[in-house]
Amino acid sequence: MRDMAQAAARARDAQATIGDSEFDRDTAVTLREKGVYDAELSAGWTIIQAVNGGYLLAMLGRALSDALPHSDPFSVSAHYLTASSPGPAVIRTQTVRTGRTLSTGQASLFQYAEDGTEVERIRVLATYGDLDGLTDEVRTSAEPPAIPPREDCLGPGDGPAPIPGSSAITERLDIKLDPATVGWAVGAPSGKGEMRGWFGLADGRDPDPFSLLLTVDALPPTAFELGLKGWTPTIELTTHIRCRPAPGPLRVSITTRNLAGGFLEEDADVWDSAGRLVAQSRQLARAPRG
Repeated sequence: MRDMAQAAARARDAQATIGDSEFDRDTAVTLREKGVYDAELSAGWTIIQAVNGGYLLAMLGRALSDALPHSDPFSVSAHYLTASSPGPAVIRTQTVRTGRTLSTGQASLFQYAEDGTEVERIRVLATYGDLDGLTDEVRTSAEPPAIPPREDCLGPGDGPAPIPGSSAITERLDIKLDPATVGWAVGAPSGKGEMRGWFGLADGRDPDPFSLLLTVDALPPTAFELGLKGWTPTIELTTHIRCRPAPGPLRVSITTRNLAGGFLEEDADVWDSAGRLVAQSRQLARAPRG
């Protein structure tokens, strides 16, 4: 238990040296010894019952960026083992392979349970490289989602009622949803399993590869538009960062094509202000029971 108290103190010291962005402060990690980092999970990034999975992914992404020879996440695959709670945590990293252009590592985040036993919350395997070293060649059939202008979209304050439980994360995000995907908020879900909207951080911080790890898991779950209510816990989430995003708001499109056996997939595409596909993800999640 004393290790976790010391971890919290070190994490707070590190956060004090970070810039004005709340996201940067709250995802900061502090090197304790080679391969081991202390962190503090902020209550400001909770939704319903637990700390948001994208926020956790960004924090582990920072630890791996420091631990590996290459600093930019290219592909990050995470398995969520147990729900994380606000408070101190320890991240342990391991370098799996290093090469000239890519390096691969793994990381796990741990917290202590009430009985003092250490519990692994999330385990990540990731490949890192240099996004600035990528070629300019693009061959794609993908197109940005058709979303109305931001002023014609809807934010959390436009809904009839807040989400039951904690919704602290909504205060740190600037999300405006396409009205065509918010029927769930007025009791009339479309049943299409789609969620689209504009995304940014509430403090105006511009996107970067680490905030993209948050972005793919920050919109309301598509399960809401399928007519289901409640927590949709992530089982596994794989994110591909395709290029460094341009400053400005992001466009996000998330779709579910198959809900079966109590599980659903969510495919996310993230587009920057320059009209480039900057991130893609797929996650498997447990469907709400409602």
